[in-house]
Amino acid sequence: MEIVDTCKMAISALLSNKLRSSLTMLGITIGNASVIGMVAVGQGAQKLTAAQFQALGPNVLFLSLSSARVRRNLSAESKPLLLEDAQAIAKLVPTLTHVAPEIHTSELIVYQDKIFQNSIIGTTPQYLFVRNYQLSQGRFLNEIDVEHSKRVVVLGADIAQRLFPHKNPLGQPVRIKNMSFNVVGVLAPKGSLFDSDQDNNVIVPLTTAHTQLRGWRSPYGINLNLIAMLAKDQDTVRAAEFQVKNLIQLRHSLKNSNDVKLFSQNALLETADKTNAGLTQMLGAIAVISLLVGGIGVMNIMLVSVTERTQEVGLRKALGATEQDILGQFLLEAILLTTLGGVIGIGVGIGGTIIASSFFSLATSISVESIILAVGVSGGIGLFFGVFPAKQAAKLDPIVALRSA
Repeated sequence: MEIVDTCKMAISALLSNKLRSSLTMLGITIGNASVIGMVAVGQGAQKLTAAQFQALGPNVLFLSLSSARVRRNLSAESKPLLLEDAQAIAKLVPTLTHVAPEIHTSELIVYQDKIFQNSIIGTTPQYLFVRNYQLSQGRFLNEIDVEHSKRVVVLGADIAQRLFPHKNPLGQPVRIKNMSFNVVGVLAPKGSLFDSDQDNNVIVPLTTAHTQLRGWRSPYGINLNLIAMLAKDQDTVRAAEFQVKNLIQLRHSLKNSNDVKLFSQNALLETADKTNAGLTQMLGAIAVISLLVGGIGVMNIMLVSVTERTQEVGLRKALGATEQDILGQFLLEAILLTTLGGVIGIGVGIGGTIIASSFFSLATSISVESIILAVGVSGGIGLFFGVFPAKQAAKLDPIVALRSA
């Protein structure tokens, strides 16, 4: 029998039971829409993470010291991370271009009737380059601010908008820990990195944070929470990690290398990529399961169709149709059901993804690979789950089929 005739008969059989065919396709449609949507969300999360790390700054490394070294040897003097360490790193590690020591604290920041509890970062002018910030207004901290412990402050875009919604922040006095600070600059918007809002930073000179905000002095010097560093390029990140780790171990007489907590942007990005890839695979697997459920529905309906159309099969065989003709017709019906349901599901998935990303600010990324996967899986399911019912129909004895009618 000609393939065109087989297609016409398959389409006619499906149209004769429009409601049943539509309900059968619904399971495949939902499954395909789920595949498109789930994969789009997973890949969107991966791209968003990569973009956030790029905004953090290229080739950035972060250094801190583990508190475990203190617990292991309570009787020994365990020096904290110091400004002297940052200065030594800047001087002795040639693979770095900028080094920014950081002190982190939290204080009330007040302007007129507006009061916010906010994190305060004490740092140096190098911070702007290491963390890849841009200025939208004014200037950043300079060496004179640090040297003389000046009460100046640079605000992130969000905190500046909250404090000064209708006013230019530059030159305005804000109070931090009941001391007046002059706003000298505002950073350009940068967005969030995971749960950290990079536009909500309040930045003051390192020495000001140490002596005036933190309010205590250490016998060792200026204690740091973190040292952020910028490597020359991607090729020197590994070398910089090795050099910084060895230098800090020597300066602090640390025998255990795990006491030095050093991590890079690349390592964080790799970890985030693995997590997001695992999430995408899990979401895709859940969506494929829904496709399999839809495939079982297709097989069930095709078995019912074979039972209902026993007389038709017997009559066609009596008129000369071969088993291959019968097999091809029922198999084609199953493939048409799943493929059409798959195409509709792709449209629903793409449309739903676009709507969800617009209304709920979801990070999504629709890929051609996920569409090809959805269509391929749909057709494959139709072929797989249609084989058994088609064989059942093809094996019917024409005499028995006609008598059963």
